[in-house]
Amino acid sequence: MALLTYLKSLFILQLLMGFVFVVSGLIINFIQLCTCILWPINKQLYRRINCRLSYSLWSQLVMLLEWWSGTECTLYTDQATVDKFGKEHVIIILNHNFEIDFLCGWTMCERFGVLGSSKVLAKHELLKVPLIGWTWYFLEIVFCKRKWEEDRQTVFQGLNRLKDYPEYMWFLLYCEGTRFTEKKHQISMQVAESKGLPKLKYHLLPRTKGFTTTLQCLKGTVTAVYDVTLNFKDNQTPTLLGIVNGKKYKADMSVRRFPVEDIPDNEQDCANWLHKLYQEKDALQELYNKEGKFPGPTIIPHRRPWTLLNFMFWATLLLSPLINFACGVVVSGSPLLIIGFIIFLITASVAIRRLIGVTEVKKTGSSYGDQEAKKQN
Repeated sequence: MALLTYLKSLFILQLLMGFVFVVSGLIINFIQLCTCILWPINKQLYRRINCRLSYSLWSQLVMLLEWWSGTECTLYTDQATVDKFGKEHVIIILNHNFEIDFLCGWTMCERFGVLGSSKVLAKHELLKVPLIGWTWYFLEIVFCKRKWEEDRQTVFQGLNRLKDYPEYMWFLLYCEGTRFTEKKHQISMQVAESKGLPKLKYHLLPRTKGFTTTLQCLKGTVTAVYDVTLNFKDNQTPTLLGIVNGKKYKADMSVRRFPVEDIPDNEQDCANWLHKLYQEKDALQELYNKEGKFPGPTIIPHRRPWTLLNFMFWATLLLSPLINFACGVVVSGSPLLIIGFIIFLITASVAIRRLIGVTEVKKTGSSYGDQEAKKQN
């Protein structure tokens, strides 16, 4: 066990895994670009192919969580709700407190067969991130600048385009708009006080415009809203870097299902419904902090082998020529080749570290409240 922990901490192994992810991602992005010729001919075929291609990339990250770090994910919900997973179009509302909250969400998507078709209302800056933003572009992800005057037309067009999506999709919304920090929370609660809304202890005030717009546009397509509240055992603060180093976490996710017909149609009533939902989420977090668990029965969905098999396929395909090339460089004894290869390794490690940095709390998020407080919905 100690040997396995040591091997997971080796930089060279982490670099090789990063190499596989980056190079396979570039190959997948190129294939996605080639599939664009299908769009005017057969839009649904284009979508199905891109769902599989995106699965092949995202499942490598899920593999890190499930197989490399061995992180456990427990659901707190009833069997009737679980029976509907992967069998309907839904909107997911997830709290945004942790660096790997998206990865825990993707893990559940994978276990119920909707990872490739999962969607998100993403900030426009992510479109420029290599691999992630490019893959999302081909998946018809809706990007927004969080300025409603500029986003209105783009968001409506993007959401309406998804109405006839051929595969069951889980559409993720971070209604808080940015990741939770103490500074942002303080500003957010000032906004809540100015609007006469109840204060939240563990969440930021939800921005209702994204939710009400998404629900309005996808009504008739989505059949339910899943409220997911995530926390970790023993006050763990998980990071993607910790996952890469093989650190094991224990995630708990409370899932509640709300049929769309039970949510008000009127925009203001719908916004009030969302505020009430976040008050309930806050109460759930308070209970979790006191008792170390969420209420209700627990279900642990089994991890599937496909993420591991997918990674092994790409590793076999890409690492063999890399290792052969590295051996050739060493055997050649050429200082120029050796220096060039070292520069390549350094560049690759920096690039991978920058990709990991996209998830870090201290390096992400908006300047919440500074300019946007007056626009808070």
